[in-house]
Amino acid sequence: MDRLIYTAMTGASQVLQQQAAVSENLANVNTPGFRAVLNTFRAVPLAGEGLPTRTFVVDSTPGADFASGILQQTGRDLDVAVNGEGWIAVQGADGKEAYTRNGSFQITPNGVLQTRTGLNVMGDGGPISIPPDTEVTFAKDGTISTVPSGSQATSVIVAGRLKLVNPPAEQLERGGDGLFRLKDGTVAAADANVSVAPGSLEGSNVNSVEAMVSMISLARKFDMQMKMLQSADNNARQASQIMNISG
Repeated sequence: MDRLIYTAMTGASQVLQQQAAVSENLANVNTPGFRAVLNTFRAVPLAGEGLPTRTFVVDSTPGADFASGILQQTGRDLDVAVNGEGWIAVQGADGKEAYTRNGSFQITPNGVLQTRTGLNVMGDGGPISIPPDTEVTFAKDGTISTVPSGSQATSVIVAGRLKLVNPPAEQLERGGDGLFRLKDGTVAAADANVSVAPGSLEGSNVNSVEAMVSMISLARKFDMQMKMLQSADNNARQASQIMNISG
């Protein structure tokens, strides 16, 4: 009976964890550049004395879905989307470099180019500063040009260039803040082959229909594990009654 209890208990626990991952995907359906979290179940035999008669279920996260989302035209000057493969380098909350596909930017009152979540956007030499009272344009290679408001196009000033990188997907891992970093803790080198689409944002690659179907399937799996626990409890009660009668 204890084998059934522990097997069902671990199954229910891991189903809840996978439901949390699917819920995160659903919550980010409209987040620009979001990469869906991938989960899978795997069987783990219990190691210990005696024969390996029990197998637990473990939810593992093999990584993220790196498929590109759909590019959407916004017409906003501070929006850029990565064309094809590649990432935009930003400065994480810990001060270290991280990577995102969300190119929705803003300019602080101090003239620093940041993401909408307040992270500094990295250039070739660090955070990028934008001169005040200027109009900002992005080139396909990430070059940022500024024109003083009210001036002619002949007074274009290059404020910097986005640091665009393209490390192999197997070297990236998602952090708790949703940003990606290299697994070995190093910094990726800039890649001149990565380009951006100005005035656009990349949509999330989460398939909302598949995520909803997955939520329903996981809910049914959880109910099944609960029924197994109830069956184990009923079996234990009946066994105790038989023992009492025999005594």
